[in-house]
Amino acid sequence: MKKKYPKIGIRPTIDGRQGGVRESLEEKTMSLAKAVAELIRTNLKNGDGSPVECVIADGTIGRVGESAACAAKFEREGVGSTITVTSSWCYGSETMDMNPHYPKAVWGFNGTERPGAVYLAAVLASHSQKGLPAFGIYGHEVQDLQDNTIPEDVAEKLLRFARAAQGVATMRGQSYLSIGSVSMGIAGSIVNPDFFQKYLGVRNESVDSTEILRRIQEGIYDHEEFEKAMAWTEKYCKVNEGTDFNRPEKQKSREEKDNDWEFVVKMTIIIRDLLQGNPKLEAMGFKEEAIGHNAIFGGFQGQRQWTDFLPNGDFSETILTTSFDWNGIREAYTFATENDSLNAVVMLFGHLLTNTAQLFSDVRTYWSPDAVKRITGKELTGLAANGVIHLINSGATTLDGTGRMAIDGRPALKEPWNITEEETKACLAATTWSPANRDYFRGGGYSSTFLTRGGMPVTMSRLNMVDGLGPVLQIAEGWTVGLDPEVHDIINQRTDKTWPTTWFAPRLTGKGPFKDVYSVMNNWGANHGAISYGHIGQDLITLASILRIPVCMHNVEEDEIFRPSAWNAFGMDKEGADFRACKNFGPIYK
Repeated sequence: MKKKYPKIGIRPTIDGRQGGVRESLEEKTMSLAKAVAELIRTNLKNGDGSPVECVIADGTIGRVGESAACAAKFEREGVGSTITVTSSWCYGSETMDMNPHYPKAVWGFNGTERPGAVYLAAVLASHSQKGLPAFGIYGHEVQDLQDNTIPEDVAEKLLRFARAAQGVATMRGQSYLSIGSVSMGIAGSIVNPDFFQKYLGVRNESVDSTEILRRIQEGIYDHEEFEKAMAWTEKYCKVNEGTDFNRPEKQKSREEKDNDWEFVVKMTIIIRDLLQGNPKLEAMGFKEEAIGHNAIFGGFQGQRQWTDFLPNGDFSETILTTSFDWNGIREAYTFATENDSLNAVVMLFGHLLTNTAQLFSDVRTYWSPDAVKRITGKELTGLAANGVIHLINSGATTLDGTGRMAIDGRPALKEPWNITEEETKACLAATTWSPANRDYFRGGGYSSTFLTRGGMPVTMSRLNMVDGLGPVLQIAEGWTVGLDPEVHDIINQRTDKTWPTTWFAPRLTGKGPFKDVYSVMNNWGANHGAISYGHIGQDLITLASILRIPVCMHNVEEDEIFRPSAWNAFGMDKEGADFRACKNFGPIYK
């Protein structure tokens, strides 16, 4: 069934004075609106690869009645955010978008014949005064009146806003599904429903972990799909089963391991069904189970109760967050290890902005050049020369994270519609499925074991909750790095060698938390981080400002930061102004 995504509404506003003024602007104003819609349609895609759709008002908007007619159309059409465009003066408070839940931007055409810049300033003042912050877009260079092209600097801001706004609108009305509850006292898995509801527009769903066991024991899953999944797993995963490093007395028999393979495959199918439902279950007589939880993301508690007596969630977490499985290439699910809901949130942010799979990792260890030389006798070089952070997850992260896909011959993570079958096979071939460390996972299971290729631009992010402050976002752009194989082997074996490893070098600025690699590690606010392909810090900052989540740590260049114009009223220091503005306006769904 085709997914239904929100649309972006384009609002062409115009000088309402008829008798010569308005009439002279009709064609120009609608041409700008159509140009913006075409820019978005040709550059942005939803998670299933479909173009982001735009809806243009039926006519130009010059007075409040036309604003109301446009708002009614947008409600009918499923609009989730708006962009207002104009080349002239308009009546600000009459023509502005008043929907409190729509992220908003206004492009005021920079032309001398008509005062589009004057309207832009006036309507942004109206937005600020009425508590409805909007992003202001004003081209650097003057354009001629007959020029309907979109300058590069304007296009960049339009697309940055549209990416973030579409992400915000897409998550609104969806669910976060907790399977189980709090894992090992990790605060991120203490799910805060007020945060999800007020900041994200998301509801919280929860099922006990035993629901997975019930469905396995009662056969509540697609049995034909299970046979298909097992055949695929036998061909591509089980054939790469790794060495069992457990002590002999803790090693499972071959029969027990084979049973574990079947168990974790069933578990994966069932978790997916819990997230989004499965119409095939209704045909089997399980109408309630077929509905699912309308969950755009979720998490699995796993440790300790589940993993102390049943196979762990590593295989399920890996396959769900991967852009392919036994049914072929598809959009990756956003699913968190240890039910760390706050890491799931930033995984979702990254996924909605890029449409690529996201890595879930422990921010495990800072390795200084001196420590590496002391342990291995070798120097760190290249991107790793200032030290590295060992990113590793307890047995699971997306197979896309192997780096076996390519863009222009370089390792990459890709949108599903750009992934080839050969690349999926390369990811699988690069992964060993190690029998779980039964000191950690008493019930067994299979951990995905791989080493991420170096040279990929990535962004690590994390959402933290602080009492009295609320949510704050951390961002660190950098690169995956490839270490000398001998260096990797020596230092990787000092932790669990059956888990997937990514070596990360953040981009340093020489000051604050980015003074050096140690400072990045030392200032990170939690034990987990989400890693997205590409340097997307600027997009994360824009998205966070829409949601009124301040950013407490980032290494994005100041001229790349794009927030609502109202933030300018909260002081000249951008970070402090961000905190003050977010506190002042508060969450958009409160």
